[in-house]
Amino acid sequence: MSLIVQKYGGSSVADAEGLKRVAKRIVETRKAGHEVVVVVSAMGDTTDELLDLAEKVVPVPSGRELDMLLTAGERISMALLAMAIKSLGMEARSYTGSQAGMITDAQHGAARIVDVTPKRVRDALDAGYVAIVAGFQGFNRGTGDITTLGRGGSDTTAVALAAALDADVCEIYTDVDGIFTADPRVVPAARKIDRISSEEMLELAASGAKVLYIRAVEYARRHGVTLHVRSSFNNNEGTIVTNPKDGEIVEEPIITGVAADLSEAKITVVGVPDIPGKAAQIFTIVAKTNANIDMIVQNVSTATTGRTDISFTLPKSDAATVITALTAEQAEAGFDSLQHDDQIGKLAVVGAGMRTSAGVTAKLFTALFDAGINIEMISTSEIRISVVTRADTVNEAMRVVHNAFGLDADVPAVVHGGTGR
Repeated sequence: MSLIVQKYGGSSVADAEGLKRVAKRIVETRKAGHEVVVVVSAMGDTTDELLDLAEKVVPVPSGRELDMLLTAGERISMALLAMAIKSLGMEARSYTGSQAGMITDAQHGAARIVDVTPKRVRDALDAGYVAIVAGFQGFNRGTGDITTLGRGGSDTTAVALAAALDADVCEIYTDVDGIFTADPRVVPAARKIDRISSEEMLELAASGAKVLYIRAVEYARRHGVTLHVRSSFNNNEGTIVTNPKDGEIVEEPIITGVAADLSEAKITVVGVPDIPGKAAQIFTIVAKTNANIDMIVQNVSTATTGRTDISFTLPKSDAATVITALTAEQAEAGFDSLQHDDQIGKLAVVGAGMRTSAGVTAKLFTALFDAGINIEMISTSEIRISVVTRADTVNEAMRVVHNAFGLDADVPAVVHGGTGR
C-alpha cells in the first residue's frame, strides 16, 4: 500500500460542486488501495475576502488576530470535504494545522516550519481513514499561538507532511493540467512540460510562476519528495518535478519556460558616496526591515561628484517600510534621495540548457527590441536571465519571448477554473 499526499487549491474546492468532485477523486484513490492524506486551501477567494474584511475593520490588524481570522478559510474547506467524503461511504477525519503537528516559528503571517509531528494523521491512516489537513497554518510551541505560513502555504504544508510521513508522492492539484512553459492565462500557446528539474522549478517559482511556490519546491528538494502537479478537473498526467541524481546525464532543453512577476517595486538610492562600505551600510538598513531583495544594480560613479546610484527590487508590500527605514538614516548613510517605482514587471527565461548554449541572451534581447520593449535592469544566474520592464509591457514581453524561443504549442492551453486573484 502506497501513501499519497494530495493538495487541492482554492479553485479546486471553490464551491459545493468542486468539493464533491474532489471528494470523488479522493475516494477513488483510497479504493485503489492507497493511503491518502489531503491538504486543502480555503475555498476560492476566501482568504482575499477575509483580508479585505479585516482592512475595512482596521487598517493595520495585529498579526496574531489576522492569523486567527485567515485560518478560518482552510477549516471550512477541511470540514466540508470530510462531509463530502463521508457521503460517498468513506470515513474521513479533518485536522487543523496544529492538530496535524505543523510546528512553526512565531512569525505571524510568514511562519516557517520547524518541526512536523503528524501522530494524529498517522493514527487516522492506520485506522483506515482519509486524513484531511488544513493547509497554510501551524502552531508555535513557545507562544501557544496559531500561525500562518504566507502565500502558497498549503503547498508547503503538503510537502512537509509528505516528507514527515515518507509518502511515495505529493500530488499538487490545481486548475491547469500541470506546469507550463508560461502562464497559460497570459500565453494561450503555452505548452505543458512533462518533467522539470527542481532546479529549474525553483528559478521559475522565484521569477513569478504561481503554479508552485518556491518554499514548497525548496522543501521538496531538500527532503527528496517527488512532486506531481496536475489538474483536479480531469485524470490527465501532469508534470513531475524531479530531483536528478548527481552525475545523471540528461539532455536538457535550452529554455524550459518563461515567467513574469508584477508584484515587485524598484527603489533607487540616489547619490551614494562611492566609497567602500556604503553599499553594506545601505543594505544593512534594509535587512533590518526583513524585506527580501531580488535584483540589485549599481551604476558607475560620476567622476565629478564621486557618487553613484544603487537600484534594487523588492516586494511591493515591503517598499513603504524600507523607504521609511532608509529615510530615517539618510544623514548617516550620506545619500541624496530616494526614488520609488511600483510600475515595473520582471520577466525571466529559465532553462538548464543555458549552461551549454550560446546566444540565449542575444535572442532574448532581440525579441524584446523587435517588440519595442525597453529593459531597465538585468540579472542572471547559471540557468536564468531576468529583466525588468514596464508593468504594462511585461505580458506582451512574455508572449514574444515565448514565441522567440520556439515554446509555442499548436493547441491553446486549457485553464479549467480559478480567478487568478
